[in-house]
Amino acid sequence: MADHQRFTVTLQQIIDEFKLEVLYVPGKAEDILISENDITRPGLQLMGFYEYFNPERIQIIGKMEFAYLSTIAESDRVEHLTKLFAQHIKCLCLSRGLPCFAEMLNLAKTYSVPVLRTSESTSHFTSNLLSFLNLHLAPRVTRHGVLIEIYGEGIFITGESGVGKSECAIELVKRGHRLVADDAVELRKVSNTQLVGTSPDNIRHFLELRGIGIINVRRLFGMGAVKLQQEIDMFIELEPWDKNKVYERMGVDEQYTTILGVKVPSMTIPVKPGRNTAVIMEVAAMNSRQKKMGYNATAELLHQLGYADEDIQGKEIIKDFDQY
Repeated sequence: MADHQRFTVTLQQIIDEFKLEVLYVPGKAEDILISENDITRPGLQLMGFYEYFNPERIQIIGKMEFAYLSTIAESDRVEHLTKLFAQHIKCLCLSRGLPCFAEMLNLAKTYSVPVLRTSESTSHFTSNLLSFLNLHLAPRVTRHGVLIEIYGEGIFITGESGVGKSECAIELVKRGHRLVADDAVELRKVSNTQLVGTSPDNIRHFLELRGIGIINVRRLFGMGAVKLQQEIDMFIELEPWDKNKVYERMGVDEQYTTILGVKVPSMTIPVKPGRNTAVIMEVAAMNSRQKKMGYNATAELLHQLGYADEDIQGKEIIKDFDQY
């Protein structure tokens, strides 16, 4: 999928997700598409300022906006609300269970604007709504591989067909970890520093094992063996062992994979008979968590061997290390 492709979510999905009360919807809510992953609290607009205003965003009326509308004359209130609804806003939502002005409903019907209501506080509702929109409207690509959660870390396993990705995944599931997606992983950019992976609906929880065929991991191993989505913490590429290739031994140089502009730590793990790939994946996940918590085993060892921080990036360390 192209990075610039626009995605949408239906108003009905939002209503169902947040259990919103429908005060008025023109037509069917499933036919109304939301494409903006941001919201607006139209306080300035109710005062008459419409520069930089985006009517495609969901508009939320909270306690502050409602208090302002309650304190002005009815004629002024109708005038201000008319200007807002005349922008053909995508949707208006009242928070905190606030009452709806009669003129608000009349204008909603005139300009065909949905009006919804939630009992949640404004800040809580907007925070959850933004998270929902960021996930469902995020730029996304689909990549071949396996996504599995190991000790809370999202590990995306890539490699050529037949290298053993699915076999490694099923071993990890047997060891108590959770499968998110096999074969096709949909990666969504939910922020400038975060990728979230999910499985396409039609193949969710299914996994292919050569020689056995297709299995349903959820039905075979139970609900505790699967997960719907997971943040990507590391990319691991599996490749057949090449005796002529020099593989990372010290972990001195950090490697990264960039997808949709987001940099994620990555590593290459060679596969050959006798290597327990699943255990190596577990160790990689635990080591990744340690680094996030501020501990780096390689740096500690090299400091104990007398290397200064500026020397740790040097490749010659491997030769020196072999002498011990």
